[in-house]
Amino acid sequence: MGQNPVVRRLAGAGLTVSLVVAGASACGADDGKGDRAGATAAAAAVTEPGATAGSAPAPTPTPTPTPTPTPTVAAFGAAGYRSLTPGMAKEAALATGSLEPAPVSLLDGCTDFAYRGGPAPDAARMAGETAAEAKAKELNDKADASRKPPAPGRSLPPNASAQEAAAAAAGSAASAKQSAADAKAMADSAMATAQLMVAREARDKAFLTVGRVSFGAAGLRELVAPAEARTAEGIGAGSTVEALKQAYGDKGLALAKNGKYQFAADADRPGWQLEFTVDGDKVSGVALVNRTVKCV
Repeated sequence: MGQNPVVRRLAGAGLTVSLVVAGASACGADDGKGDRAGATAAAAAVTEPGATAGSAPAPTPTPTPTPTPTPTVAAFGAAGYRSLTPGMAKEAALATGSLEPAPVSLLDGCTDFAYRGGPAPDAARMAGETAAEAKAKELNDKADASRKPPAPGRSLPPNASAQEAAAAAAGSAASAKQSAADAKAMADSAMATAQLMVAREARDKAFLTVGRVSFGAAGLRELVAPAEARTAEGIGAGSTVEALKQAYGDKGLALAKNGKYQFAADADRPGWQLEFTVDGDKVSGVALVNRTVKCV
């Protein structure tokens, strides 16, 4: 008995589908192997620049550090220096951090400080200043007390008695003795004043190149520049006097009685002057000062 044609067609279709599915599975397996092989080859090809497969990685180069720019230093002048300004209160100046906290001089009732990083207080020099100041005050007071008009001389009448004459002679002797004592007191006072001036000069010399800042009753009264400081015109320790004159000759620079060159620092700040100490033909120190500001 022959097979039904419909059944034959369905059997043929089923065989075709089976063959297609089997072929697809075989292709998928082959594709997977190819992908894995390609990934392995690519991984083997990735190496450090300049290195061969299997060699150690090349060292990472050390980056060159960027140079730190040199900070700009403000000029020394009428506006002040290192955040310190004319007339500034002592407490405000110390708060800037520009000064060492311990005073380096208390001479004449002023309080002086060194700049940050400057010299420490010199106990021996400061003790000498205190002693010189105390002695000068004592002897000056003594001299002032002795400065009184001498007692008027007694003129003897023509018929003066021997007793009157003796009294007049004793009075003259006492007056002469008092005059001698007064002269000695004044001489001692002058000597003590000279010693006090020596103490001031020793202090000024000690801080001429390292700088100091002085405060009086009304605030900051003097800024002494350190050796490295320069004015806006480039004048500082080591500059020639000729360069000093060229820089400030048209600003009223003049040689004062104290031997320093000076001129008015700022028309808006009466009393403030820029002073230049000179040694031979060179500037040895620069200061901004107002001598009308008293220490006490």
